[in-house]
Amino acid sequence: MAQPHTLFTGQWADLTLDEVAELAAGWGYDGLEISVSGEHLDASRWDDDEYIADRIGILEKHGLSCWAISNHLKGQAICDDPIDFRHQAIVGRDVWGDGDPEGVRQRAAEDMKNTARLAQKLGVKTVIGFTGSKIWKYVAMFPPVPQDVIDEGYQDFADRWNPILDVFEECGVRFAHEVHPSEIAYDYWTTQRTLEAIGHRESFGLNWDPSHFMWQEIDPVSFITDFADRIYHVDCKDIRVRVTGRNTRLGSHLPWGDPRRGWDFVSFGRGDVPWDAAFRALRSIGYEGPLSIEWEDAGMDRLHGAAEAIEVLRDLDYPASELSFDAAFSTQS
Repeated sequence: MAQPHTLFTGQWADLTLDEVAELAAGWGYDGLEISVSGEHLDASRWDDDEYIADRIGILEKHGLSCWAISNHLKGQAICDDPIDFRHQAIVGRDVWGDGDPEGVRQRAAEDMKNTARLAQKLGVKTVIGFTGSKIWKYVAMFPPVPQDVIDEGYQDFADRWNPILDVFEECGVRFAHEVHPSEIAYDYWTTQRTLEAIGHRESFGLNWDPSHFMWQEIDPVSFITDFADRIYHVDCKDIRVRVTGRNTRLGSHLPWGDPRRGWDFVSFGRGDVPWDAAFRALRSIGYEGPLSIEWEDAGMDRLHGAAEAIEVLRDLDYPASELSFDAAFSTQS
């Protein structure tokens, strides 16, 4: 095994952490990427030593480890504009409060700071999440959007995230942004612009999740090598793209699993992501962090899918050669 194999708990928030840990251990995962959602983790309890001991105790009980935690849902509200019913459904009562948009953003930012503190208490070095974006709503650039509006959107991101990153650095923790539509960085060029906006701070890196690259036609392998020094975490999530002329890349406002969609998430190993090439690229840049299964497939039972996924991952994540090609085939005179 080259890297630890973990299961992201975000799609299992209807179960307790203990229940998810029992399932993951039974399937053979090495650990969990634990989400700050459901009952799994509460960032506001970062300074509660009994709570921290309880969470660690659950992992130890099942022989699991944790290399990363995630806070996607609160992160989404930090930069988003507008803040509306969609956020109320995901950020929880404490962050939503009275629903005043700027109040929601500020409370979400505090929750992210507390997530860094929680990670430090758990002995975890990486937090994965979203950033939200003030300018995602302008992605079609019509009606026409002046350049200064786009520039201000990146400045808004920097103004809101630099104080958060100060806390991450105080805690010795890194943030891994998931490059994803609806975020400040959603493709190749917006990732470059985002890193520039915060002065390439080392505390801000990337979560490589190829499922969001494939339908945008971003090469997931060259993304690894081009951003080699920023790949802080890897989520293994698969996707099947079937753009037919009727089924389009934008999804047509159709629900997950609808056969009229041009793309859909599928169980790991059943889609179009070039996993072998990607894992070779990750080895080439020296990535040694976890490979985390983020399981989503509207057409498959998750108990079957998550158990199958770890078996597929084991087959694909073979050890790298310890010898160079020249050394392996050289002869001595």
